[in-house]
Formats: sequence, structure tokens, C-alpha cells
Amino acid sequence: MTVTDTLDAFVPHGHFDRAPTGDGPLSGRIFAVKDFFDVAGVPTAAGSPDWLATHDIPSRSASVVDKLLAAGGHLVGKTHTDELAWSLNGENHHYGTPINPAAPGRIPGGSSSGSAAAVAGGLVDFAVGSDTGGSVRLPASYCGIIGLRPTHGRIAIDGAVPLAPSYDSVGWFARDPVLFAQVGAVLFGGLAEVGAPGRLLLARDLFEAAGPEVSAALAPALARVAERLGTAEEVDVAKGALPAWRNAFRLIQSDEAWAAHGAWVQKVKPSFGPGVRERFAAASALDAGEVAAARVVRDEVRARMDALLGSDTLIVLPTAPGIAPLRNTPGDALESFRARALELLCPAGHAGVPQISLPLGTLEGCPVGLSLMAPRGKDEYLLAAAKTLLG
Repeated sequence: MTVTDTLDAFVPHGHFDRAPTGDGPLSGRIFAVKDFFDVAGVPTAAGSPDWLATHDIPSRSASVVDKLLAAGGHLVGKTHTDELAWSLNGENHHYGTPINPAAPGRIPGGSSSGSAAAVAGGLVDFAVGSDTGGSVRLPASYCGIIGLRPTHGRIAIDGAVPLAPSYDSVGWFARDPVLFAQVGAVLFGGLAEVGAPGRLLLARDLFEAAGPEVSAALAPALARVAERLGTAEEVDVAKGALPAWRNAFRLIQSDEAWAAHGAWVQKVKPSFGPGVRERFAAASALDAGEVAAARVVRDEVRARMDALLGSDTLIVLPTAPGIAPLRNTPGDALESFRARALELLCPAGHAGVPQISLPLGTLEGCPVGLSLMAPRGKDEYLLAAAKTLLG
């Protein structure tokens, strides 16, 4: 099976065909995987020519790939990612930028850029990505598709290049909520019966952080939530601490990224592109005391989110602080937008809880996502809510 890549979604070495190994709920569906996951016999570049040149071709596939093939999925290639997945933009200095079919002229979002573009443009039925700081949720919002960051650790992430292991999560994209849930059932090894959520909370401070334009764009979506899921009670999630939460994420992610790749960076001296270069440089000189303090903050965030979510609560929040930025936006402006985005994205990452982005808003003719967050291990609430809200 050959896919005509009209969106520059697939990496140069990632055009191949892998037939299903079994029959199941994904029979007849085609999919792609981010070039962050190993596929036996295919190089893994992780968005970096230097990584590609210094690593052997894997002899085994990531378990998520094997599961999807066994369930009848047909794998048609590997998709673009930012360098070592350390960006939220999707503009790779070495390999280029996939086209965002939902917002032409704008970035697709990263680091799961190619997977999001391929799904949004109908090249595949679904695609696998990874989410450390928002790399499934943000591209889903930018490209107008469904994307989930699952409960941390619920899906094995073996056979993937690490970035920050205590945050790294397997995620996926689809356009259709029914197919989205079918993929989830395969990756989770079945879906539990969870019933209806007990209550809804509206993250007032996160909507304020996203800004009035995003809030207005998502107002119809909130009305749909109220009609189909119930009335949400307003709550301040972070109580003014969003900048501190974001900074804690930055420190812990950087510390873990250097632990994972510092020796390789020092040995190979890879030619990183803008943004990634600076982040690795900063990671090499972190203050251990600041990192330790950041881990205390993460524990506090986790306790706060657990208290809010309980065992059956959903939190409603904006996925992003705006629509996808224009391609070739100056670096300073992108970094400022990235910081704002991370304030919305980091609570779920810190807490290890699942968050889904749904294509329920439009601003300036471009998609903007509405997110729902669920208690740890209750991802099924989110899959059910996607069917209810998008059906």
C-alpha cells in the first residue's frame, strides 16, 4: 500500500509498508507512527540526522506498533518529529515542516507534527505520537483532530527514544471518535466500564491564561458540554501558581533530557536547530538544588490535581492559548507562545493524568481545541466524552 504524501508528513526514510499480523478491530485501517518509535528494520532518526547516523537500525519494534499490527492495522510509514521531540512547533531545522491542512501557512505543532498532519489531511486513519509536554495535545488543537495524552505509564513506551521518562507518554490521533476509542481499546488492552462522570469542573484560571479570544471561541463548545455532559462548576486549578508550575516542568524535563542524552551530545556534538540547541545547552548547566525544588512543586501539583479530580471528576480547559502560529514566526515570539502553552499543558503532565483535546472550536478560521482531563487511570471517561461531544 502506497500513500501519496502531499503534506510532507513522512520522513525521507519512513516510506514503507507493513502488513497487519492479525485480524481485529483495526482491520482495514491504515496508520503511521512518529519517527520516535522503533519499527523493526527501519531506521529511527528522532528528528535528528546525527541521531540517525549514530544509531543502529532496530531489530525489534516498539510494543505499540506490534499491538496495532496484531489488531489488523496496516502501517504505512514513519512521520516527522521535532529533534529528539524537544519542541512544540513541528518546524524541524533539518527536515522541514509538515503542512497543517486545517490551517495552511501555519505550523502543525510538535513534536508529533507529521502524525497530526497525516491524520488531519486524511493520509491515514490514525497515527501514533508521543506527549511529554504537550506533543499530542497541542498538534491536535492546531490541526483540528482528536488527540490524547493517556495516564502516564498506562501504555508501555518501550522502543521509543526517551526525552523525559517521568513525563513521556504514548498518544494517538484520529478524526473519528469511534475509531479513536477502538485504537484506545487495543493500546489499553481493553476498556473498563466507568459509567458517567460524577461532576464537571471548569478551569477558570486556565481559561483566563488562554485569553479572551480563545475563551470566546470555545464558548459554543462549553455550551455543548453543558448540554451533553452537565453543568460545570468553576474552579481555580493553580491558584496563581501557573508560572511556577511551568518552570518546575522546564527544570525536571531538562534534567531528565540531559540524563538521557547528555553523554551522546558531548560525544557526537550534534548540529541542533534553533530552540533545541538552547534547551540542551541550558540542560547541561542546571542547578541541582533548583531541580530538587522543582520536584517538590511537582508533588504539590500532583496532590492538587488528585484532590480536584477525585475518582470521577472531569476538568474542562482550553488546550492552547491560541491557534497555530504562522510558519517562520520569529524565535522569540514562538518561545513566548510556547511558555503560555506549557502553562495549560503542564498540569496533566505533572500529575500523570489523562487529557484529551477535542476539535470543538474555531478562531480566525483555524481550529482551537477544548480539553477534558480525567482522574489517573480513568482514560475511558475521555474516550466516552469524545463520542458524546463529537457524535
